[in-house]
Amino acid sequence: MPNKQYRHIEIMDTTLRDGEQTSGVSFSATEKLTIAQLLLTEVKVDRIEIASARVSEGEFQAVKKITEWATANGFIDKIEVLTFVDGHTSIDWMKQAGAKVMNLLTKGSLNHLTHQLKKKPEQHFKEVGDVIALARKNNIECNVYLEDWSNGMRNSPEYVFQYIDFLSTQPIKRILLPDTLGVLIPSETGQYISSIVKKYPNIHFDFHAHNDYDLGTANVLEAVKAGAKGLHLTVNGMGERAGNAPLASAIAVMNDYVKEVKTSVVEKSLYTVSKLVETFSGFRIPDNKPVVGENVFTQTAGIHADGDKKNNLYFNDLMPERFGRQRKYALGKTSGKANIENNLKQLGIQLSDEDLKKITQRIIELGDRKEVVTQSDLPYIISDVLDSSSIDDKVKILNYVLTHSKDLRPSVTLRIDVHGQVFEEHAQGDGQYDAFMIALRSIYKNKKLELPLLTDYAVRIPPGGKSDALCETIITWAYNNREFKTRGLDSDQTVSAIKATQKMLNMI
Repeated sequence: MPNKQYRHIEIMDTTLRDGEQTSGVSFSATEKLTIAQLLLTEVKVDRIEIASARVSEGEFQAVKKITEWATANGFIDKIEVLTFVDGHTSIDWMKQAGAKVMNLLTKGSLNHLTHQLKKKPEQHFKEVGDVIALARKNNIECNVYLEDWSNGMRNSPEYVFQYIDFLSTQPIKRILLPDTLGVLIPSETGQYISSIVKKYPNIHFDFHAHNDYDLGTANVLEAVKAGAKGLHLTVNGMGERAGNAPLASAIAVMNDYVKEVKTSVVEKSLYTVSKLVETFSGFRIPDNKPVVGENVFTQTAGIHADGDKKNNLYFNDLMPERFGRQRKYALGKTSGKANIENNLKQLGIQLSDEDLKKITQRIIELGDRKEVVTQSDLPYIISDVLDSSSIDDKVKILNYVLTHSKDLRPSVTLRIDVHGQVFEEHAQGDGQYDAFMIALRSIYKNKKLELPLLTDYAVRIPPGGKSDALCETIITWAYNNREFKTRGLDSDQTVSAIKATQKMLNMI
């Protein structure tokens, strides 16, 4: 059986040019270089658009840094810069910056040409032709953007075809078709690109989607099906207004739904570059963003976790391992036993059914209090719940009021049941827990009972720092010539210490 022939789709990432137009985002020269290196060497996109010509001195230095690295490492033909129909000005800028490929911004709709440039088509074509000739003379490769092309196809298609007729006679490599205002719906994208590709089968057309109606990825899919040979994408869908079509989503949907095409992009590197760009840009990835969001491979409902155990009933083709990630099972009030069992399995912990029920109940209680519980919290919860269940509650701390005020000593009012007898005491101390212990000692002193000596007090939270739900306090006590430890677990540090102390009271 002969090998199947795939159509290669070129991926041009424009995070560093169009993506940087996200409101409030500005990459430093070093950050731009780092992102460029990762995109070309790890993610393996085909090309990157890194800047607009003539913008600023800082932009010039960033481009110079990238072109020097790219030249030394054989990537210079993959580095592209947006340029303008301005005679030799943009070309001179590019030459000084060391760039070799320009993406010339021209008018793709009669509306833009008439009202912004106030020129006739023939005049615009001549000026474009002059810049292309100048670029060729300076050994600069030229691609041409048709700005507002989508509205051009809607409202002045005869102009668009007249312009492409002209460009087909020019020494350019690609024609770039942007949905500049993000107005296309998928059926239009497919129709417009199909009509152009059929008329000009030998020209390389790129499609550049914006996401104003949240249709960027859908339009990319239709563009590829209609015959587009390249796509412009950005990491995390960055870009002005609602952003551009996101790199990770576009790659995933192409790999799964357009079987006759291939890209060079390495799926496993998409999450890495996504987090790096998030860090450098300060532009936070929504938790529910497809492929790269924090929650998109997290099952929350217990019934889904149960289905995952039973022949992967709730899996689709978007497996987290494809993107260097791992499926998670959220812990909270909707957690069932299956959710918790899956988390325990990932930690290598096995529990009896009875113990599992106790742990499940405790997690549901925490979830009802709107507290976030993570996998890192589980060993702490297990330790606390199983430790507590082995102790008889002969002493119960019924109520307490803790106060902390500026320039006043912390105080506590404590109500406690000791062997069926209820006591109430008020005390002040150097801290809330100190005040609690003074009140407790006073109660026990009246009963002529001795309390252990507190010899060590340690507080810790689960590793990773992602959970604000739990705090574990471990107190070491000296009593009758021996030492023992008790643990308390709560979202409040003082309350967790009080819980550890109640365990101590029952143990003695």
